[in-house]
Amino acid sequence: MNSIWQDCLEGSGARIDNGLVSDFGDAAAELLAARDATIISPLSHLGVIKVSGPEAAVFLHHQLTSDVKHLGGEAAQYSAWCSAKGRMLASFLVFRVGSAYQLQLSADLLPTIHKRLQMFVLRSKVIVSDQSGACAGIGLTGPQAPAVLQSAGLPMPATPMRTALFAAGAVIRLDDRRFEIVVHRGAAPALWQKLQSLARAVGTPAWQWLEIQAAVPLISERTREEFVPQMANFEKIGAVSFHKGCYPGQEIVARTQYLGKVKRHLYRAHAATPIAAGDAIYSPANPQHPCGMVVNAAAAPSGGYDSLAIVQEKFVAAADLELAAPGGPRIALQQLGD
Repeated sequence: MNSIWQDCLEGSGARIDNGLVSDFGDAAAELLAARDATIISPLSHLGVIKVSGPEAAVFLHHQLTSDVKHLGGEAAQYSAWCSAKGRMLASFLVFRVGSAYQLQLSADLLPTIHKRLQMFVLRSKVIVSDQSGACAGIGLTGPQAPAVLQSAGLPMPATPMRTALFAAGAVIRLDDRRFEIVVHRGAAPALWQKLQSLARAVGTPAWQWLEIQAAVPLISERTREEFVPQMANFEKIGAVSFHKGCYPGQEIVARTQYLGKVKRHLYRAHAATPIAAGDAIYSPANPQHPCGMVVNAAAAPSGGYDSLAIVQEKFVAAADLELAAPGGPRIALQQLGD
């Protein structure tokens, strides 16, 4: 988080811990507001890598799981970068600002992924740069979100996974209610003050809870190289193309899809005790080995903690799963879509 943006947020009452905006003074009330009201949230858990140059589209198309070549200038898509074994090194929201591609990812992965991407550039006419210090991300959601955008003088993309540019950045529509605003750091403080007069400011964990409700997993340092894309439903959110050419792990990802060998699936989960990304999940039927792992987690407005978890299907029906260790606290799963 750049100093200009951090000073602005702290001046608005934000409590910041290790770069994450924990809350604006009342975490419990902010969670309830995220569920029921119109809110804005600093996206301090995310970073941005910019990939530019005349061969940027071809370069990314041959690295990522999605169809980057056909990503229009006003479109966004989810994507992933895999190891040779088909395991996700990172997940992205990919969008364009002009001819450059912006890869939004978990902030704790950014240094590793930035360095690794640069290794693959070789002689390609591509520049890979860390944009996190140059821009700020703001999440906006709630029943009055379209009106807030209009009052703030910002454009509104007409449909989900579309973008609209303005002088200092871009608005990305994620779904019917959720928007992301990516703005240049110099313009961020003034825009934040304008938005804060129109919607309630909440901490980043409240936005992370909304991401769990939207069932969009985010790969972070603790879950890097743990899952093939289909375990996390990435093929269902448009993050995997099965009609493009080779990319790292493509053979395994395709084989998994066409042979139907996915035995671990994504669920929404709830526990009374704290949950964190990377926490193991156990079944009493096989306590020697974990049967699942938490992908993302956040405190829930109604109490306890919600998460997205990937679990072996054969252990789900017994409804006796345990968190962190055999005999640990119970964790209850819910089929997505229920």
